[in-house]
Amino acid sequence: MSRSDGSGAPQIPNARGRSFARGNSGRKPGSKNRATLVTAALLEGEADDLVRTAVALAKAGDVPMLKFLLGRILPRERLIKLDLPPMEFADDAVEALGHIMRAVAEGRISPSEGAALAALINSQTHAIDMADVVKRLDSLEAKIMGGRAP
Repeated sequence: MSRSDGSGAPQIPNARGRSFARGNSGRKPGSKNRATLVTAALLEGEADDLVRTAVALAKAGDVPMLKFLLGRILPRERLIKLDLPPMEFADDAVEALGHIMRAVAEGRISPSEGAALAALINSQTHAIDMADVVKRLDSLEAKIMGGRAP
């Protein structure tokens, strides 16, 4: 909906919030809310004690605190070692994907790790296919041109 200012021309409403008065660009980028500043001032110098308390709570059996701490300490991904066959042709992906499936079935890697590896294999297969198409196209163009300069 738009409102008219009496001149007959509709005014377009602001996309977000209210506009600032002329000459007032608003808050500077990177400035913090008052609540954030107060919280930071209250916690200044207390970080070590808070971490010690959190660890003590987790050790005492506080499961949510344990999950919180482990979620920030442990790495989200792990390195895996999996011997895959070399991929020189797109058809080699079938054998590589078979190795990945066996590793998932045997429990050596998780299903999500297998899915990530399969996506990498598919990307490499796509790259091999595209390189092959470019080579074939170049070859066809050379045959069509018959050695003639463009």
